[in-house]
Amino acid sequence: MALNCYFCEMKAWSEILNQNNFTDGDIAALLQLQGAEHDLLLKKARLVTSENIGNHIHFRGLVEFSNICSKDCLYCGIRKSNQKVIRYNATDKEILDACHFAWENKFGSVVLQSGEIETNAFVKRVDDLLRKIKQLSNNELGITLSCGEQTRETYQRWFESGAHRYLLRIESSNRKLYYIIHPNNKKHSFEKRIEALHFLRETGYQLGTGVMIGLPFQTIDDLANDLLFFKQLDIDMCGMGPYIEHENTPLFKFRDLLMPLQTRFELALRMIAVLRLMMPDINIAASTALQTIDTDGRIKALNAGANIVMPNITPVDYRASYLLYNGKPCTDENAEITSNTLSEKIKDAGFEIGFNAWGDSKHFIRV
Repeated sequence: MALNCYFCEMKAWSEILNQNNFTDGDIAALLQLQGAEHDLLLKKARLVTSENIGNHIHFRGLVEFSNICSKDCLYCGIRKSNQKVIRYNATDKEILDACHFAWENKFGSVVLQSGEIETNAFVKRVDDLLRKIKQLSNNELGITLSCGEQTRETYQRWFESGAHRYLLRIESSNRKLYYIIHPNNKKHSFEKRIEALHFLRETGYQLGTGVMIGLPFQTIDDLANDLLFFKQLDIDMCGMGPYIEHENTPLFKFRDLLMPLQTRFELALRMIAVLRLMMPDINIAASTALQTIDTDGRIKALNAGANIVMPNITPVDYRASYLLYNGKPCTDENAEITSNTLSEKIKDAGFEIGFNAWGDSKHFIRV
């Protein structure tokens, strides 16, 4: 059924926009809005954000501390088989210096992100870093981890050492599509990914996940079901953004199937907006990938319902090597320039920055 027919025959625009619960058909319709209706959707999502979370935007200082990865995901620029990547492992001092910068500049929180490694040495290193970050900040910095699939015991260990949020993106909740963008083997198991998400929830983390938007072979129904998956999983935070291809990946050969970048960008804004309507009090990040397409992409995401921004505070020498996709912005700016530029843009857009606050998910707190 065409979109216009859906609204004419099924529901009025005002009715669907003001619902608390949405069917897959409702969501699919919202994700296809254009023009003035697209703008109204985003405006409604911004209002819902203000009513449930307020006008504060929270910073998460992003430290991409290693691009060494054991996975071979078919879309990712730092996949194990990409021989053109210059691999790096930031020193503990470099990581802690970046976290100290975040603490001094009142960010409130940091995100430690890396490739997926499950060795004992890696687990111990992250554990030690967590304790040192808590120590250097007088226990004032909140810590999010994004270090991939681990055992339940590892998640517990890191939780006890100070991490309290974890982002593990599913990338697609459609099992068939998952195996189009990942190798189909034990190392890249869809079931193991789902299991890891449940381990994180059971451990006590604020649970975050997300998907790529605009993948080859992906449909609007897939994206609608991704949003329903987030709702069913009862996530506390979400990080999702437009798929941007990388030339040194197997998925690049399907680039002719992709929708234009601007179309992916607008669809990503609608995904944020619809998720905000579905889950009014979760944290939603304005992804860096949005800024790759539009210089004001992250600000536009905030106006569509996002409330988290992650300034990149990774040491500059490493940033160009943590290239998950082509055209990643801010790879040559130091942490101070990156954060100051973002701060000014956010303030100019009429938002306040929640300095010296963890900015925990209100959904997590209320539950």
